Amino acid sequence: MSESNRDETTDEVEQSNDGDIKLVMAVVRPDRLSEIKTALAEVGAPSLTVTQVSGRGSQPAKKGQWRGESYTVDLHQKVKVECVVADIPADDVVDAIRDAANTGEPGDGKIFVVDVERAVQVRTGKEGTTAV
Repeated sequence: MSESNRDETTDEVEQSNDGDIKLVMAVVRPDRLSEIKTALAEVGAPSLTVTQVSGRGSQPAKKGQWRGESYTVDLHQKVKVECVVADIPADDVVDAIRDAANTGEPGDGKIFVVDVERAVQVRTGKEGTTAV
């Protein structure tokens, strides 16, 4: 890569997230995961981590009955999607997740954007934006 190409690449990274690495975390409905994966791939952020979680927020509790006993489910099953970006604007990732996860009903989830202080690639030892 020539020196001028490196400068252009560095400029692009700095324009995307002001040279920072961002962690976009979303806690969403499990049935929207496929749409979210597709939306992230379309904006150029195919790398993600998905974790099964449960929690409660504004989504109402569900009442049920099993073997004659009543019970309340107030911890709902969700998935936590994490995506670390440096060369793609975090706002684009947030918009993609929001559009794909939105059903218009309570319990659609939340999205959080956090600054990443340091990133290190295990295999190569690369650090910073090149590790992402």
